This record gives sequence, C-alpha cells and structure tokens, in this order.
Amino acid sequence: MPGRTSARYVRGFAAAVIATATLVLAANAGPAKAADHPPAPRVAHQAVRTAD
Repeated sequence: MPGRTSARYVRGFAAAVIATATLVLAANAGPAKAADHPPAPRVAHQAVRTAD
C-alpha cells in the first residue's frame, strides 16, 4: 500500500509543476505582433456641452 500513496503524491507534484510552468510561460508570452497594416485613424471626440 505505501507504493500507491507515494505514486499519488508524485503524480500530484508533477501536475503542480507542469501547471506552474504553463502559467509562467503564458504570463511571459506577451501580446501578439500586429499585422503590417497601418493603424486606423483616430477619431477626435468632442465634448458635448449641456445647459447648466
């Protein structure tokens, strides 16, 4: 019986290591590069005045 328990702990530890490595790699991945298209023109928004 002790062999089963230790194997379960080893599998759990391995899963935790893999999950941690996956999260670290995903956090360091950064955003995707933009295509070679020029950026869209910006639209100036005007403030709307309301009667006080």
